[in-house]
Amino acid sequence: MNDPGRFPLWANTELSARLGIKYPIIQGPLGGLSSQRLTAAVSNYGGLGSFGAHGLAPGAIKDVIAELRTMTDQPFAMNLWVSMEDEGARTSDEAAFKESLKSIVPLIESMGGGLPSYKPYSGMKFEDQARVLIDANVPAFSFIYGIPPKEILDECRAKGIVLIGTATTLEEAIALQNADVDVIVASGFEAGGHRGSFLRSAEDSLTGTFSLVPQVADVVSVPVVAAGGIADARGIVAAFALGAQGVQIGTAFLACEESGATVQHRQAVLSANAGQTTLTRGFTGRLARGLKNKLMETMNAPGVEILPYPLQRFLMRSVSGPAENSGKAELIPMWAGQSTNLVRHTKATELLDTLVAGVSTVIGETSAAEG
Repeated sequence: MNDPGRFPLWANTELSARLGIKYPIIQGPLGGLSSQRLTAAVSNYGGLGSFGAHGLAPGAIKDVIAELRTMTDQPFAMNLWVSMEDEGARTSDEAAFKESLKSIVPLIESMGGGLPSYKPYSGMKFEDQARVLIDANVPAFSFIYGIPPKEILDECRAKGIVLIGTATTLEEAIALQNADVDVIVASGFEAGGHRGSFLRSAEDSLTGTFSLVPQVADVVSVPVVAAGGIADARGIVAAFALGAQGVQIGTAFLACEESGATVQHRQAVLSANAGQTTLTRGFTGRLARGLKNKLMETMNAPGVEILPYPLQRFLMRSVSGPAENSGKAELIPMWAGQSTNLVRHTKATELLDTLVAGVSTVIGETSAAEG
């Protein structure tokens, strides 16, 4: 168990100091699989818990922040997507909806589910979501799929909110540096979930963590966080060797019982035969990595029509909902990174204990009393 009165020397990084945390370990925001319980558990331990709020209305985000503050008095991050929709989302019509529906009708019918009907798109605004974070004066604001407008960044800085941007290429990292963010997450294509690329297409931004992190660290002056394929102490040590000041871990935390993932999803990630991960646009309309299953194969088949984000995401709920209710894991989107087979723990504190002790063991470092 972690001893709150002692800390390993390796944890004393620029990132830890900037965020006001004990260990330079950030829990990946996990998008729709976030939970207040997991976020608070990581923050209370001494890492940075994160909550992915991009799918929530402003009022719901306000409620999440309020609840988190009853669960932890330590720093935490709220995560948003700067780009909330893809080109064509507002002009996509019923004919396109019906064409995309064709590929999943057999899956829905196999579970006895009802076919969805077309509804015109009505989206949320990033600026409205961001306003809640600013008004609530959250400790940290992390974001992907772009850079917030200057006025939002300026207001966050004025309030002391730490700004954490995400880059999938060196060019994106330079753009974030030029926007004066406080921390840059260098996200390699090994990572599970969505690729947050914003200067080029996601397919043209698939740089691996091992290549991306040192390139970014050599160019930017702010702390760099390595993300993508990191699931154990060896990955953390490697990230430090590449020039990172900390790491962001997603899939290993997703498997913990505190996450918002379904039991089927957690079991699949923890399975000794978790299997191959691959990339798809079929689940939401944006490129993302998950475990290969029947649903993935169906959506990646030739000729399948994919709606723009978030329309495809809304459509696929017609499959994922019934699949979760009936326990059909083969028809559930199973977000996961390439290091899934390294995932072992079902409790966040146990995972963190193992990571902290493991890094100290690998680098041969003993703990020192906090001064």
